[in-house]
Amino acid sequence: MEKDPLFNVLGSALQPCSAEPVTGFFRNGACDTCAADQGSHTVCAVMTAEFLAFSKYVGNDLSTPRPEFQFPGLKPGDGWCLCASRFLQAHDEGCAPDVDLHATHVRALEIVPIDILRQYAVAL
Repeated sequence: MEKDPLFNVLGSALQPCSAEPVTGFFRNGACDTCAADQGSHTVCAVMTAEFLAFSKYVGNDLSTPRPEFQFPGLKPGDGWCLCASRFLQAHDEGCAPDVDLHATHVRALEIVPIDILRQYAVAL
């Protein structure tokens, strides 16, 4: 799989999102992507308790450890490469997590407008 160019939504080099826990479509700590990434795991989200509860409610439990997949479960403050459509859904429902724009891949803009991402921007 050939990765898309490594640019963030600000037009500069894509920064890492999280190595602890390791995240990303390629499980390399970055929200880089490729054509095979159907979910567009491109938004570097900083987890909140509210978002984790919302995600579990809509059927994607990110907080429960799944050792069989080497997934430790997420807690508030963890970085995670979130599907752009899930982020937009959470925004529409009023519970979107914070976002690291430096680690959010430019392809997220195909789904989420930059002005929405900027509303949740945090400096890390």
